Amino acid sequence: MEKLIISPSPHIHSGDTVERNMYAVLLALIPACLVSIAQFGLGALVVLSVAVGVCVLAEWLIVKYIMKSEVTITDGSAALTGILLGMNLPSNLPVWIIAIGALVAIGVGKMSFGGLGGNIFNPALVGRVFLLIAYPAQMTIWPEAGQLTSYTDATTGATPLGIMKGVINSALGASWDQLPSSIDMLLGVHGGSLGEVSALALLLGLAYLLYKRVITWHIPVSILVSAFTLGGLMYLTNPDIYPAPWFHLLTGGMLLGAVFMATDYVTSPMSKRGQLIYGCLIGILTVAIRLFGAYPEGMSFAILIMNAFTPLINMYVKPKHFGGK
Repeated sequence: MEKLIISPSPHIHSGDTVERNMYAVLLALIPACLVSIAQFGLGALVVLSVAVGVCVLAEWLIVKYIMKSEVTITDGSAALTGILLGMNLPSNLPVWIIAIGALVAIGVGKMSFGGLGGNIFNPALVGRVFLLIAYPAQMTIWPEAGQLTSYTDATTGATPLGIMKGVINSALGASWDQLPSSIDMLLGVHGGSLGEVSALALLLGLAYLLYKRVITWHIPVSILVSAFTLGGLMYLTNPDIYPAPWFHLLTGGMLLGAVFMATDYVTSPMSKRGQLIYGCLIGILTVAIRLFGAYPEGMSFAILIMNAFTPLINMYVKPKHFGGK
C-alpha cells in the first residue's frame, strides 16, 4: 500500500519555495556585503569567498558521499550559511580558520541533524561560536575600516563594543570619547566584523525582506525594541558607565542577527506570539551579556540560547484551533 507522508507544519500552499526565499535573503545581503568590501577590501572578499566556497563544497560532499542522497546545493541554503558565517568574521582571519568554521557550520550545525529543516541551531552561528571558543585571539582582532589593500597585516583597533566594555570595566585609557559618531556607526566607518559595520545597509536588507514578505516584522522589531528598552533603563541608572540605548542598535551584530539570523525559519517559532516572545528574550539576553558578561558581544549566544527554546515555545504558544473556543 502507498504511504501518505505528512511533512511538518505549516501546510498552507502559498507558492513560496525554499529557493525563492534563500535567494531573496542573499539579495538582501548584497548592500551589507558591498559596504564590507568597500571598507575592508581584499580581506572581506577573501573571507566571504572562502566561507561560501567551503560551505557549498562541504554540503555537496556530505550529501553525495556520506548521506548518499540527492544533492541540493542549488537551493541557496549552503551559500547563505557561508555568507552569514563570513559576515560574522574579521576581515584578517587566516583562510584555514575560515575553512574550519565553514566545515563546522555545515557538518555539525546543519548536516548532522539531517540537513535543511532538521537543524535546531543556526548553522552559521554554530561555526562562529566554535571559532570564537577555539581561536579567541584570532577572532577578537579587528582591522580598522578603510584598509582596501591590506589583509593579514592590517592595522587593528578596538570596536565600539570593545570601547564600551573598557569603560564599564574601568580599563585604563578607555573613554566614551573614543567612540565613532552615530553617523559613522550608521554608515559603517569603524572596525568590526564584516556584518556589523553598516547599520544602514542592514536596514535596507530588512526593508527588502519585509517588502518581499520573506520575513515578518515580529522577530526583528521585538529584538530591537527589547534591546533598546533594557539599554535605556541601564543608561538612566548610570549614564557615565552605560551607553545610550541607540548605541546597542547601531553596533555589533544586533542588526545582522535580528534581520538575517534570528528570523531563520527552521530555528525560530512558528506562531506570531511565539516570535514576539522569542525576539524579546534575544534582545534582553544580548544587552545583558554585553553589559554584564565576559564578552563585549552577546548576539550570537543569545540567538543560540533561544534556538534551543524554540521547540518549547512552539509547544506552549500556539494559535487557537480553527473553530475552537
